[in-house]
Amino acid sequence: MKRNFRYYPEFYNWLIQPFINKPHRIQLLRRLNRILTFVMPGIYGLVFCWLFAKQVSLEKIWPFIWIPASGFVLFSLFRHWINVPRPYEKWDIQPLLEKHSLGHSFPSRHVFSATMISMSVCQLSLPLGLASMLLSLLLALVRVMGGVHYPKDVLVAWALGLAWGGLFLLV
Repeated sequence: MKRNFRYYPEFYNWLIQPFINKPHRIQLLRRLNRILTFVMPGIYGLVFCWLFAKQVSLEKIWPFIWIPASGFVLFSLFRHWINVPRPYEKWDIQPLLEKHSLGHSFPSRHVFSATMISMSVCQLSLPLGLASMLLSLLLALVRVMGGVHYPKDVLVAWALGLAWGGLFLLV
């Protein structure tokens, strides 16, 4: 049977089928969300530990500060300005992740930040940066499956993180 996913609750119910009546899977999704939202900033902290351990000059450290910080500020202002409702605000769905805030769904700041962190790691080590990028994609998937973001929220955030992170290539 062909599904019509123009109606978001139908898509979301299809997406969370593996979690229905499986509380241990829901707990795993929630833990994964929590772990990833703490691990990614931790990775960013490790970037600075690496830079300081290598005794990199402040001039070369500066892009690791201003590129993510300026992107985060501009991204947050844009997100606040457009203030798109979250899926659980607009539709009658029960999100798997506990979230009580309203609006600011598009684009996902968690995914943007994780992608920016991954782009900074790529400057130091491509294999570790790519592994970090996979974590940012996993976070995107968790946020959609958790019902706190639409797929477009995380895809646009990931693309914007890649684009803004491209500034590393110019410095």
